[in-house]
Amino acid sequence: MAKYIFIVGGVMSGVGKGVATSSIGKILQHYGYKVTAIKIDPYINVDAGTMNPVEHGEVFVTEDGLESDQDLGNYERFLDKDMYRFNYMTTGAVYESVIHKERNLEYGGKCVEVVPHIPKEVISRIEFAAKKTNADFTLVEVGGTVGEYQNLLFLEAARMMKLNNPAQVMFVMVSYLPIPDKVGEM
Repeated sequence: MAKYIFIVGGVMSGVGKGVATSSIGKILQHYGYKVTAIKIDPYINVDAGTMNPVEHGEVFVTEDGLESDQDLGNYERFLDKDMYRFNYMTTGAVYESVIHKERNLEYGGKCVEVVPHIPKEVISRIEFAAKKTNADFTLVEVGGTVGEYQNLLFLEAARMMKLNNPAQVMFVMVSYLPIPDKVGEM
């Protein structure tokens, strides 16, 4: 059974979650495990193609042409594996998919709600990436920080996965550790 590692940020963004994710993946590969990585961006944008690179960073184009977050480039280089559209999701892409399914009556005429349908779609996408790549470990980097409201649905998906399979899901928190000049220690 696949295992999932969620990498989240503490109180500050930009602390190196992407490199931490890639490094964890490389260590797991060294021990013979098959690894894939997913980046979640909590933006309404459907992909990173229309985001200002000054604000969001460079766009990385996946093997199948999706304009994604630059962290996927780190994953590719560290893991020596091509990244595809299933290795990236945004809030906008998740909502777009749920709305498309609702319009096609894939929910059987039920009232479609933010919870549970959005977290279930997130879980479905994560599990698809794991299955598609036959990964032993799927690393899931959640952009931003755990305190941002826009990440709640992704964190709810992670919580649901942990609740359903406690031994298969773990969390890594990457945080900033300041070293004040006057004190000289953390």
